[in-house]
Amino acid sequence: MTRIRTDFPYATRHEDLRVPMPDGTPLYARVWRPVTDEPVPALLEYDPCRLTDGTAARDAQRHPWYAGHGYASVRVDVRGHGNSGGLPGDAHGATGTDDGVALVHWLAEQPWCSGEVGVFGVSWGGTAALRIAARAPGPLKAVVAVNAADDPYGGALPHLDGSVLAGALPRAAALLSLACRPPDPRYAGEEWRERWLERLEGVEPLLPRWLAHPAHDEQRHGEYGAIRAAVLAVGGLHDPYRDTVLRLAEHLPPDRVRAVLGPWSVHYPDRTLPPGSAVGFLQETLRWWDHHLKGAGDGVPDEPPLRAWIGGSHPPAPVYRELPGRWVTEPSWPSPHVTPVTYGLGGGPVAVASPPWTGVDAGRLLPSGSDGDLPPDQRGEDALSACFDFTVPEDGEPVEILGRPSVSLTLRADAPTGQAVARLCDVAPDGSSTLVTRGALNLAAHIGRDRAVPARPGAWERVRFELGTAGHAFAPGHRVRLAVSSTYWPWLWPQPDGAGFALDPAGSSLTLPVRAPTRDTVEWEEPEQAGPTGVTVPGTLEEPRPERTVVRDVVKGEWRLEDDPRDGGTRVHPDGLEITEDALDTYTIEESGPLSARARSDRSVRLHRPDLGWNVTVELRAETTCDADAFHTSQEVVCAEGGEIVFHRTWERRIPRTAG
Repeated sequence: MTRIRTDFPYATRHEDLRVPMPDGTPLYARVWRPVTDEPVPALLEYDPCRLTDGTAARDAQRHPWYAGHGYASVRVDVRGHGNSGGLPGDAHGATGTDDGVALVHWLAEQPWCSGEVGVFGVSWGGTAALRIAARAPGPLKAVVAVNAADDPYGGALPHLDGSVLAGALPRAAALLSLACRPPDPRYAGEEWRERWLERLEGVEPLLPRWLAHPAHDEQRHGEYGAIRAAVLAVGGLHDPYRDTVLRLAEHLPPDRVRAVLGPWSVHYPDRTLPPGSAVGFLQETLRWWDHHLKGAGDGVPDEPPLRAWIGGSHPPAPVYRELPGRWVTEPSWPSPHVTPVTYGLGGGPVAVASPPWTGVDAGRLLPSGSDGDLPPDQRGEDALSACFDFTVPEDGEPVEILGRPSVSLTLRADAPTGQAVARLCDVAPDGSSTLVTRGALNLAAHIGRDRAVPARPGAWERVRFELGTAGHAFAPGHRVRLAVSSTYWPWLWPQPDGAGFALDPAGSSLTLPVRAPTRDTVEWEEPEQAGPTGVTVPGTLEEPRPERTVVRDVVKGEWRLEDDPRDGGTRVHPDGLEITEDALDTYTIEESGPLSARARSDRSVRLHRPDLGWNVTVELRAETTCDADAFHTSQEVVCAEGGEIVFHRTWERRIPRTAG
């Protein structure tokens, strides 16, 4: 239960202003400050998701809370988004990071700022915080990065070890829809329409740019060694960016990093959303800020470098209100408590030729607390894979793992292209199979992610790759299952040949990061936030469509997955703004082969201010297909004001398929 805080050490006030960038472009900002004559440290959250509507409810939970504890807490819209000026681009590109660094310096120079600055964010904003920190601006002393991606090639969008994640399409569509929304006339004034049309003329889809960089090239993120600020890295075990937490814990100096890995998906950990319990995240970060920005507070230097959640065995389900498990602490990472234990697979060669629809029970790539986020029972997927089981003795202790499992596979490809997918599952005595973690390798990336080298058909080769970070305890009597498949749609775009491979278990193995049992005490305060904004969701008589549906057309031989990301519905803000959104992502593939794969994303938004007579809509359709040589993307945007179309554009791109 979240406690709403109403009394604070400081009274607060807030104001909206425009921060000029070095090139003169104004970025729209909202600043919450304590009522005091003394300069205070500043905290920056820098995000494209529109502070006056998209993140208004979330912002109200934390920025006034920080201000009430003696910080100037600042939320800024990225260039070309919300009410900021300029044109939208790749906000994680050089210009977006340049703006973030300029914001840090601008904040430090304000008379109400002490000169000490912290940056924080979740998902996109957490990644931005790390990228700003990699530029090492002098005033930046501390960072809180939640669900942050430090490597666009290592499991976060858009790539996974040489393969293209099909979830890149809806993510890119969502960002395009966001960039095409107009400034709000209540805050942007009479110039809103002119600025909107300029924005639309300059907008470009991100997906072709992502697909054009399939190898680990110049698009990679900054190096860890450039970061000088202290970093609190936070992630969830159901978050695709969770590997970042352990990488930061390993590579940053021990005195400048603390890491938390909890039972969460992609959201701030003080939000009461499935599948994990909310914690007092704001209080935790306040101690972090106090120590690094005020030289005050207690306990931060003595906190363990890593606090992690070890989940217990549980039945498979697409949603959990709360998961079994416990918190543990580690004195360092890598941890002396964790030992790699290798299990040989054993047996004679087996053919791995998974049908194209293997993967429909994968769950969402970006779970964020909805009922359809997590993978259901994996028995159907296991039946389409080569499986190897290891039983945990009934009279023994649980097998506890923490870290990244890995597989070493000896295989013989039947074609120059292919992919190997490994899933680690917890199989209960009743046969139900719960996904713990997974990983994949594009066989063209077996030499390294920075190059594409075709497989050698007919030749036995040994490949090794890691699975995503896991914290899990396999119960006595359960089985540890490694399931290997040759496709995983719609997570990964299938390879052109789809021929599969032969696997030699005698030369293959699974390595688990087995953790020795310890007695740990980790205490969290209950979650606390500032008061809500008063955003309301009017009731509706419409029957909502299913959240996640798999349809098989037996006659046509087609499998279709329809995913409603639950971004839809109407919200009414206290300032009178009405927002109505709808989204549907559809993935299809035919049993005839991998080149039939098709992904489509449909999105619509209506922004309406009845008191101003303002009514605008943005409609978007995006689709991706591929052949053996190229990806083909089509993205169409239609924008209207008062029912009259003011912008209509379609982008058609062909991107050579050099690796993914």
